Amino acid sequence: MKFFNQVDLEAMEQRFRTTFINSIAGFKSLNLVGTVDESGKTNLAIFNSIFHVGANPPYLGMVVRPPEVDRHTLQNILDTKVYTLNHVNPQILEASHQTSARYPKEVSEFSSCGLTPKFTQQIIAPYVEESHVKIGLKLVEKIDVKVNRTVIIIGEIIEIIIDEKAIQQDGFVDLQMLESITVSGLDAYYKTILLNRFSYAKP
Repeated sequence: MKFFNQVDLEAMEQRFRTTFINSIAGFKSLNLVGTVDESGKTNLAIFNSIFHVGANPPYLGMVVRPPEVDRHTLQNILDTKVYTLNHVNPQILEASHQTSARYPKEVSEFSSCGLTPKFTQQIIAPYVEESHVKIGLKLVEKIDVKVNRTVIIIGEIIEIIIDEKAIQQDGFVDLQMLESITVSGLDAYYKTILLNRFSYAKP
C-alpha cells in the first residue's frame, strides 16, 4: 500500500493530480445537463457532480467549475431558472462524452454530437430524447463556494420522464434496467450490477 501525504499530493504534476483526485472519490452520477439561453439556443453538457439534497421537497445539487471562462450551462440556468438532467446509457455514451468539448456558445451540442432535443409544456429547457431517465428542474438556490470558487446549483424537481416498468412497488428505481451508466474520474465509464438490497438498518 502506498501512503500519500499532503506534500506528496501538492508535488504531483497538475494533470496527474487532477485525474488522481477525481477518480479516488469513487463512482459518480453521470448526466447530460440540458439548457437553453434567453434567445432559445440549446446547450448540452456532461456532468459528473450531481448529488441528492432532499426528497421532500425533491432537491438535487450540482457542482459547476469556477466561472473563470464562459460556463454556458451555468449562465443559461441563471438566466432561465430551469434545466434538465438526462441519464447517459451505452447507446449515447460516445456522443455524451463529446459534449465535454468546448464548443462556441452559438453552436448547439445537440446537433454537433448527434443527439435529439425533446421539449415538454412544463419546461423550456431541452431533454435528450435518447436518454432513458429525464428530470426537469427549476433553480431554487445558487451557492458560491469560497474555498475554490466553484458554484453549487440547487434545483427542485418539477417533472420526471421514465419507463414505469423500472419503478418498483416501494418506489425504488431500477437503474440497471434503464441502462444508466456511471463514471470514475472524468473519462472512465462503467455499467452497474446490483449486488443486493437490504432492509432498513436498526440497532
